[in-house]
Formats: sequence, C-alpha cells, structure tokens
Amino acid sequence: MSDLKLFNSLTRQLEPFQPVHPGEARVYTCGPTVYNYPHIGNMRAYVFADTLGRVLSYKGYKLTHIINITDVGHLTDDADAGEDKMEKMAAEKAQSIWDIARHYTEAYWADIKALNIRQPTKWSIATDYVPQMIEFAKSIADKHCYELESGLYFDTSTVANYGALARAQTDEGESRIEAVEGKRHAADFAIWRKTPPGEKRQMEWDSPWGKGAPGWHLECSVMSGDLLGFPFDIHTGGIDHREIHHPNEIAQNQAFCHSDHSGARFWMHNNFLVDRTGKMSKSAGEFLRVQLLIDKGFHPLAYRLMCLQAHYRSELEFSWEGLQAAFTRLKRMVMAVEKLKVAAEKAGHVDVNRQNAIGIENTLFDDLNTAHALTMLELCLSGNQPSLAPQRLADLKDFDDLLGLNLLALSRTDLRIRPKAALITEEEIEAALAARKEARANKDFARSDAIRDDLIAKGVEVMDGDPLGWDWRIEV
Repeated sequence: MSDLKLFNSLTRQLEPFQPVHPGEARVYTCGPTVYNYPHIGNMRAYVFADTLGRVLSYKGYKLTHIINITDVGHLTDDADAGEDKMEKMAAEKAQSIWDIARHYTEAYWADIKALNIRQPTKWSIATDYVPQMIEFAKSIADKHCYELESGLYFDTSTVANYGALARAQTDEGESRIEAVEGKRHAADFAIWRKTPPGEKRQMEWDSPWGKGAPGWHLECSVMSGDLLGFPFDIHTGGIDHREIHHPNEIAQNQAFCHSDHSGARFWMHNNFLVDRTGKMSKSAGEFLRVQLLIDKGFHPLAYRLMCLQAHYRSELEFSWEGLQAAFTRLKRMVMAVEKLKVAAEKAGHVDVNRQNAIGIENTLFDDLNTAHALTMLELCLSGNQPSLAPQRLADLKDFDDLLGLNLLALSRTDLRIRPKAALITEEEIEAALAARKEARANKDFARSDAIRDDLIAKGVEVMDGDPLGWDWRIEV
C-alpha cells in the first residue's frame, strides 16, 4: 500500500503517518458539550474523524479511538468568561444537570448512529475523570500555575512556543480571549474554577484550590493522556478549536510531560460548515440538526455524502438545494449497487483481486481526499461488463468500508423517509399508486387522474417518467 499522508495543523504541511507505537493508531477526538442538541456543523467533525478512523483501520492499524463527552467545565465563552454551559441550560430548563447531560448525550449518540459513524473504542465522560484532573493540576501547579480569587490559572509564559498551533503571534489567534481580573497574561487560562462565594453549583468538587469545577481545557489533556498515553498519534477537532482550546491543551501537555512535545504527533482540524441562513447557530432557536433533515424527508446519509463531497479542510456551504443534489446522487448510487448485485449473482463465482485498490490509495491516502474517492466509487459502479461484476462488487466493499455510506445494505425503500409534516402515510401512498397503475392498465384515465390529483392535494408528487425511476416524493 501507499504511504498515508495527513495534513498536520501544527506544522501546516502534509506529513507521512508514522505511528508512535508500531502497528497501532491512537486517536483522540474532541466531543460535544452536551448542553444542547448538536447542529449539523458540529456533526461534520465526527464524519471527518470517522473517515480518518476507517482509513487507519483499512491500512491495518489497530485503532484506539477516544471521543469525549464534556458534561462539565465549558463556559459560554471559549476562554474564561460567562456561565458554565451545562449549569446555564439546567437552570433554564429547571432540570437536574445530570438529566440535561443524559438527554443531550443520547441525542448526540442518535445522530452518530444515523450518520453511520462507527462507535469509538471508548466514550470518555468528563465527570468520570475529575479526580484525575485534580491530580494532573496538582502536578503542574507549582511550576506553571498561579491562584486568583476566581480559580487556578495556567501561566502560558512558562511553556515554549505557546500558541504555535494557532499561529497566534502572526494570525492574532489570541484576540478572542477576554480579560479576567488578576491574570498575568491575556492568554492565561483556568485550570480550576472556584465556585463563587454564596453560590452552589450542581456540579462541584473539593480541591486544593477550593470547591469548584475543572477548566474545559484540562479535561481533554487528562482523558487523552490517561486513555492513550503521551505522546499519542492524532488529535482531531473542528477548526474553531485550533485557536484557543487546542493550544491550551498543548500547553498543559507540555507542562505535565516536562517536554516541548505537544502531546499528539498530528493535530488535524476540519473546516466549517457554512450556513448562509443563520439557522445553524444554537442561539437562533430552531437550528439545523440531523433530526430536522430527517423530518424534511432526507435520509441522513445524504448529509454524510454532502460532507464527503468536499475536502475536510475546505469550507462546505450548506443549502437545501445542495442537500437535495447529494440525496439524488445517493439514490443513483443505490440503484447502481442494486444492478451490480444482480449482475454479480448471474456471473457466479469469479476470483477477484484488489483491482481498484490503487484508486483508493491515490485518493483517501492523500489526506483523506473523499471527493476524489467518490468519483472513483462511481467509476466502479458505472462499468457494464457483466463478467467484471464480482470484481466491482469486491471493490465496492472497500469503498463502502472507507466512506461509510452503507451502500451494500441500503435499499430504495430505506431512502423513502416520510416527512414529519406529511398528511399521508407511505402505505396509503403505495396503495394509491397501485390503484392508479391498475386504472391506467384498464385505460381508466379519469380515475388515474383523480388519484393523482388527490395525492397532489396531500403533498405527494407523482413522478411519472422520472429518469431515476422513483415513483413519488412528498413536498413539504
């Protein structure tokens, strides 16, 4: 196989992947803060991380993939200002913070399943690691931290090249950090946040610096180091983490390891999903989430395909038209796979080889070039020589394992999702179409037209002559 080359945000260049531990790949992905539903932009990060994991598995590495669940410590500002996101939502909903965390964690896991994202080796829950966080903080406090009334802060001047990941010195990556009274430097950040006098939080623990909660950045350093060991191979996350959260992780890792090493050999970031409508923001009220796509009649794997159509380091603009185009592309693929299965069965047993492996290597091994891989996949599906069908079906399995579109299992029926606002059930539609087909066969065109008009009145578009061969769709 060809070498796997990945873009390292730390060096801003492509580098060959060489594992820290031979034969293994250890990956940590920044997971959600479970104070609200994840929007589809959040989920792009996990489609990217899943694709990376699939490629590493395909390369033969024993993959250990950790995704964290942040259920404490994340403030409403990414630095040290504002309220704790979890405490704030619990107060707004008048619910236990533990119930809030459980509800939104389960919603996130439902989205993971819907997008055919593989389960990680372990979901690490932040509150399970608070004792380890306190021990980690104690080990670096004397040389790298100082205490204020509001908590324990990390002195960023005590480590080498702070902000190198964000290119803070040249890109002004520190500009988002707001001042906290008493901090030595603007970039210093909270390791432990004390509960203010007179307040009681639902989540708080005793520590050498008083009752309180860990800082958001501390969590990932502790969980990645505990579960993967320093140094490990790859740390992933959204590009927004490249400016503050990940530089702060790196600083903590350097302090803990008594080394200039960042803790991970590669730092990889996916770019933003851009929504021109402004509805993706959680502050906008009703925002774009996977369930909304399903409610509108889109199969969630159409969104996965939409993500794969762009390189993970490129911005991807979301539009309903773009999602519809991806859905149509997915339908074409499913139809082609159905035909390929029939042709392969007719051809019988044929010895196959990894004919298309070079196509995979030239695409996904080149910094996860999923857009190019999709083109190769469609070439694999487009051949019309029946004798090659078993070979193409074997090649398809490789592409399907890597891209996660589940093409070998999907059927046309799976892709028919009744929109939530629809006034008619799928069974009623199918019965009406069967009656219409019978009427047309009997040349009873008046009845055929009446059935069609009734369906239209209920929001069903009857797709006579559709080149894809799909019988109907519901307009909402």
